[in-house]
Amino acid sequence: MNSTKAVSPTPSFIEMLVRRRVLRTFFLVFLVAVVVWRIGTALWANPTLFLQQVIDGLRLGFVYALIALGYTMVYGIVRLINFAHGDVFMIGAFMSYLAIARVQLHLWPTKVFPGISPVLASGIGSITVILLSMAVCALAAITIERVAYKPLRSAPRISALITAIGVSFFLEYFGALDFVFTPNFITYKRPFDVTTWVFGSGGVQALVPGQAIPENTVTFSNISIIIVIATIFLLVVLQYIVTQTKIGKAMRATAYDQQTARLMGINVNGIISVTFAIGAGLAGAAGMLYAIAFPQVTFLMGVLPGLKAFVAAVLGGIGSIPGAFVGALIMGQAEVLSAAYISTPMRDAIAFTILIVVLLVRPTGIFGEAQREKA
Repeated sequence: MNSTKAVSPTPSFIEMLVRRRVLRTFFLVFLVAVVVWRIGTALWANPTLFLQQVIDGLRLGFVYALIALGYTMVYGIVRLINFAHGDVFMIGAFMSYLAIARVQLHLWPTKVFPGISPVLASGIGSITVILLSMAVCALAAITIERVAYKPLRSAPRISALITAIGVSFFLEYFGALDFVFTPNFITYKRPFDVTTWVFGSGGVQALVPGQAIPENTVTFSNISIIIVIATIFLLVVLQYIVTQTKIGKAMRATAYDQQTARLMGINVNGIISVTFAIGAGLAGAAGMLYAIAFPQVTFLMGVLPGLKAFVAAVLGGIGSIPGAFVGALIMGQAEVLSAAYISTPMRDAIAFTILIVVLLVRPTGIFGEAQREKA
């Protein structure tokens, strides 16, 4: 006598897709609830300390934004994760250090115009140094692109990715040579005096050098203000270039379809080089701003900021300029708050956990869009 076994129905593709989407949504809601609960607890326990961490996170996030913009621009054009970008950031920091400590370039306005206001002279000198860092980084990026990446333009993407990692190691350990940047930690000399203010129940007051910080106050300095203003200015300039200029239109056309862009008379190779140069210039500015905020430079200083800026670009939606900016601000807050309320070693773990969560929940990022096949 034959016995028949009940066969459980195989779930359809649509059912599997719905289940996966439900699980992702539940995981995201749970994660957001935990974060909101932890932030609310910290804010209730000590609002002043929490506000101080937010200000520090904004300062760090604005620096990450300048680095992340380079990642997202290059990826948008050539679909390459330029892992050497963080080391270009390191070059910018060292170039500003050499210009200030060795050449004293920041003092040229005082030497040329003896009667100039010290504040104006300091501002002009600092802008000169940051422009030099941006120019050197742009030249370095063009050289790297022409020598290392251009010959692999038609090769598989893994080849260019491995080359980018190799270029990163080369820049790091070439910079560690004694006749280049040396392997030592070097104290960075700021091109201007640091002014610190405290904000509390008595309003905003400037701290006298050597004065103790009063309790229940929030501190901020001219360094934080300079970082925010410089980053916003460079972001506005970049957005104008991309959306309003011929070079920007050519960049967008090249990002959409390189072959069609060539048929329209666009010099694709030149546009790719310009993209690398602009992204590297922003990284050079970030290098100087980062060194001003955290006055110490070393040949490995670009590794972690570069990787975290890459995570910020993925979080915001790699290929999206506003996404890179928003992702960087989130990364800055996540890093500083995790160091303050969890533990300092966890700040790096939290940063890369965010990358894993984004890839699981929304691989395209906050502002990213799924790739569409071109007809």
